[in-house]
Amino acid sequence: MQHLHSYWRMEYIEAPKPPQGGRLFTELPRLGDDRVALIVHRSSLSYLVLNKYPYNPGHLLAVPFRDVADPAELTPAERADLMDSIILAQEVLRAAVRPDGFNIGLNLGSAAGGSVTHLHAHIVPRWNGDNNFMPVLGQTRLLPQALGATYERLRAVLPGVLARRRRKPGARKGKASHRRRKSR
Repeated sequence: MQHLHSYWRMEYIEAPKPPQGGRLFTELPRLGDDRVALIVHRSSLSYLVLNKYPYNPGHLLAVPFRDVADPAELTPAERADLMDSIILAQEVLRAAVRPDGFNIGLNLGSAAGGSVTHLHAHIVPRWNGDNNFMPVLGQTRLLPQALGATYERLRAVLPGVLARRRRKPGARKGKASHRRRKSR
């Protein structure tokens, strides 16, 4: 039997685990540096952040600022904003990495695979043939791009995507958020 090594997994295994209350997603926006926090975009009620341990390059999370565990706990405005962030994630990923499709989902509760109780949606870009033998048999994922490079690539296309959205008829008129911080 041949062994396949995925040394990068030790970073995940040894990393401090977030507190049970799911405080990770309330603390990230408070770091003050979106580049360090890997926050790609902030809206008034939610934000997009790169998953630190992605399934594929560009794996984004759409996270409401308010710490809730279930979509039913969101206000109508928060639900609309979170959905808009998910759609923005798709638009940015299409412009930056040109995926063939997406997996978009929520893992609610530990039995469903949720490791953080703070509600968040996964937006995973997919390419034809990306599920090869490595993750299936080798339990190893090959990620061809570092997180920092992915962050820069997504941030580079974001202004163009936002400009196109503003020109679309019926586009949401988002208000500037008091939560915005400038990337350094």
